[in-house]
Amino acid sequence: MKISRGIRGLKGLGRFGAISRVLVKHGFGDILERVMQGKKAGTEAPEAEAIPRNGFPSPRRLRMALEELGPSFIKLGQLMSTRADIFPPEYISEFKKLQDMVPPVSFNEVKAVMERELKRPLLDIFAQFEQTPIAAASVGQVHVARLPSGEKVAVKIIRPGIDRRIKEDLGLMYFLAARAEKTLELGRVIGATNIVREFERNILRELDMMIEAGNIEKFARNFEGVKEIYIPAVHWDYTTRSVLVMEHIEGIKMDQVEQIRAAGIDPKEVAMIGLRSFSRQLMLYGFFHADPHPGNTLVMYDGRVSLVDFGITGCLDEETMRQIANLFLGYAEHDYGMVMDALLEAGLINEEMDLKAFRNDLKDVSESFYGRSLQHISVKDVYDQMMELVLKYRIRLPRNLLLLLKTFIQTEALGKILGSDASILEVTRPFAKKLLQRELNTRSLFRNLDREGRALSAYARSIPKHVSDILRQTASGRQKIELRHTGFEQAQSVLEKGVNRLTVGVVIAASIIAAAMILNSRQGVITFTFKFLGLQTVSLTALLGLAGYGVATLLGIWLIISILRSGRL
Repeated sequence: MKISRGIRGLKGLGRFGAISRVLVKHGFGDILERVMQGKKAGTEAPEAEAIPRNGFPSPRRLRMALEELGPSFIKLGQLMSTRADIFPPEYISEFKKLQDMVPPVSFNEVKAVMERELKRPLLDIFAQFEQTPIAAASVGQVHVARLPSGEKVAVKIIRPGIDRRIKEDLGLMYFLAARAEKTLELGRVIGATNIVREFERNILRELDMMIEAGNIEKFARNFEGVKEIYIPAVHWDYTTRSVLVMEHIEGIKMDQVEQIRAAGIDPKEVAMIGLRSFSRQLMLYGFFHADPHPGNTLVMYDGRVSLVDFGITGCLDEETMRQIANLFLGYAEHDYGMVMDALLEAGLINEEMDLKAFRNDLKDVSESFYGRSLQHISVKDVYDQMMELVLKYRIRLPRNLLLLLKTFIQTEALGKILGSDASILEVTRPFAKKLLQRELNTRSLFRNLDREGRALSAYARSIPKHVSDILRQTASGRQKIELRHTGFEQAQSVLEKGVNRLTVGVVIAASIIAAAMILNSRQGVITFTFKFLGLQTVSLTALLGLAGYGVATLLGIWLIISILRSGRL
């Protein structure tokens, strides 16, 4: 979506005016003025209550403004509540208070949507349809109905007109985010446009019931044969982009412990089912239910656990699954080297950071939680401390990892409510090991070889073109080829010493041979007579021979000493 679509037409101007009035009402007039007039941060003193010294707006005021701005901005705030890698803890706490507190649409509007989407009168579609919804949110609401066959179903309907309102608000969000990044340091720090882009991707998927129906079918395939988990069936004949009809699940909300116990079901076993389900989703399938709160997780009367409402899901590729498995195993076995390797491989940390300090901080945070059950450990506390490290070392987490952390916390919260004494790391460990073993099996090996072979083939096909481009640019003078050799200095020094010693050896040998030949010669050149122990006669040739022997002896002694000193005799 282009930013220029932000304010377009009278409706866009009217909505922008309404947003402006709400922002001014809650103390953000100064920020709005700077954003719209292009004033840079710091040119005027901000209002103390709205903008504290750290440059962030007041958390409570921001949350109240988002609530008043309506469904689109409430959903934006809910998304921001998962971005603890960007916002300080006090903001995350306020954003989590945002609820879809909206009244349901009337039955007549619901009826009109149903008949328009399914192209039949409502009474021809359902034998019975409850006019009062059992759940209502900003995007849609859920009614209970019966099909002509008598089967009880849950019908989820997208609110009429909500898609148009959200798309209009998205345009304004992009406009304001772009202006904020240009004029406010805060806008650049949090990446305002990227947050809106992520929100757009999420909300548009949530508006399409066909996507949610596809998620349900995928979960059903993944858990086929797992008796302790039940996934409701989708009725595709009654499902469209705005309507989802699925099997209605009779059960008890997962946080209603007394009712679960009264039904003869052990709450601790329910908690274990939830933990095993989470581990399977994460380690075996890489596709997980990212909103497992009590209303979306029901305990059936036969002891099984059913997941419902698949509007928010997360997906992990095999590489990320393997990295997470290594991370879990590293924690379970106190192997911080394994943990650091997994984080480095995932790209969450890098060599430019102070890795030693990060490892020490990570160990300090983690060690106090080892070996404790859910009743004596708070994953939320671990999460909060981890997020402090994330903010301290300026680590940006991918969306799916943030969704995973949020799901982890919600799963832990349900386990504690049910009185579980299990250790999440111990429950997850066998699934992590199974994932890593699966990576080593023959099928996976051949799959990886096939993938790498295709990549290598693509590279091979592209090499001639790249070489041709390089040569053409070099011939035209746009590129220069420069060859450098390094690392040969030591070899050159050793070679030079060896050659010098060899040369000295040759000189010694030549001196000895020459001296011997001269001394053995019968010819004398220029004889000298001197008195030493009697009258002595010595020729010049004899002196030269003696001098050659002396030089050869001295050089030989020096060569032997240097070789002995080098330790390489």
